[in-house]
Amino acid sequence: MNILAWIVFGALAGWIASIVMGRNKQMGAIANIVVGIIGAFLGGWIMEFFGKEGVTGFNFSSFLVALLGAVVLLFIVGLFTGRRRRR
Repeated sequence: MNILAWIVFGALAGWIASIVMGRNKQMGAIANIVVGIIGAFLGGWIMEFFGKEGVTGFNFSSFLVALLGAVVLLFIVGLFTGRRRRR
């Protein structure tokens, strides 16, 4: 059940991050899940770097951390691939 929760959590965080970064039409469900899960790890690392709490479970603050990490991840990928946010 824990794996299923991470998949749902990652999908939701990745999907919202793709909307924020203007990439929703370019990404599919699998990409959203992968971005969300990697973003959760990245966001947790960023928050711990600043002395704050990272991802602690399936709650709202952890979702915001995962969303932050997913947005940062999409931004970094956009820098290397030349795809930036469309206005």
